[in-house]
Amino acid sequence: MIRINITSVFVDDQAKALDFYTEKLGFIKKHDVPTGGASWLTVVSPADPDGVELLLEPDGHPAAKPFKKALAGDGIPFTQFAVDDVHAEVERLKGLGVEFTQDAVDMGPVVTAVFDDTCGNLIQLATMK
Repeated sequence: MIRINITSVFVDDQAKALDFYTEKLGFIKKHDVPTGGASWLTVVSPADPDGVELLLEPDGHPAAKPFKKALAGDGIPFTQFAVDDVHAEVERLKGLGVEFTQDAVDMGPVVTAVFDDTCGNLIQLATMK
């Protein structure tokens, strides 16, 4: 059976991304393998340390920066993370200085919020009702 093992988010600075994704969002570092000028750097949820990894992928490819800029410019999140309670998570993250472009909004079957990950991406939080 096919399953999702790793997904990625393009980042402009791996060290800054690792700090944000671990210190603010609460992920834990899984792998940090030097690969020349960058690292194979992944984080996971502490709730599922053997689950899906998020690769903090350097945005060095010529298409990555314009892609990220276009998405952010249009207010489109690059990816989405699930949380148990969007309202509570927004308050927790705001307390840590995370900037939101969309506060928690009830959209019928889901509540969403969108924040800036400081690495060039908008990220959506979601709670299914």
